[in-house]
Amino acid sequence: MIEMEYNSGRNKLIIPEYGRNIQKLIEYAVSLEDREERNKIAVAIVNVMGQLNPQLRDITDFKHKLWDHLFIISDFKLDVDSPYEKPTALTYKVKPRGIAYPTSDIRFRHYGRIIEQMIKEVMDLEETPEREQMTVNIANFMKMLYVTWNKDSVADEVIFEHLRILSGGKLKVKEDVKLQQAIEQPNRIPVKKAPIRQQQRTKARMPNGGNGKNYRKG
Repeated sequence: MIEMEYNSGRNKLIIPEYGRNIQKLIEYAVSLEDREERNKIAVAIVNVMGQLNPQLRDITDFKHKLWDHLFIISDFKLDVDSPYEKPTALTYKVKPRGIAYPTSDIRFRHYGRIIEQMIKEVMDLEETPEREQMTVNIANFMKMLYVTWNKDSVADEVIFEHLRILSGGKLKVKEDVKLQQAIEQPNRIPVKKAPIRQQQRTKARMPNGGNGKNYRKG
């Protein structure tokens, strides 16, 4: 009687993308005593791993990546001559340092932090026509974001006041400047079209094949 082997009773796949057969081959290579034989099998396994995952070829030094995966799957027990520096368990078990998130509050959330950074960059520039144009561009962008967030129209004066607040009074737009209209596109309900075959059947049932010509009985 043949006993069924279930995944729950097997060793856990370390890198599932390569499958269980590759993992078993690597386990077999680890068990070999002849180093030369281990080296030959290791090269063959790496070549097969590359064929099973051709998308890795788009990665820089994909061969290096394959050899790293070979050692990882072997739980770093495989002792062979690698063309690259051998990774260690410590390299992959050390937790990466946490990313420091910004803690400062956003004055106007509908503008976001990017607008604040843009304003800060322009504030540090010398007063030139280019700086003035950048200020107008920022104001136009702020108006677009305002309408997108609030789904309502907004007067230019409101945007100018928010710009003044965010820049600490350092960025101002001339009184004769008119901002671009921020038009919110209405949500359109998509019209479902009948499948092509259904259209053809319907057209075939129509008089004269649905060509629009007058149809006369008899």
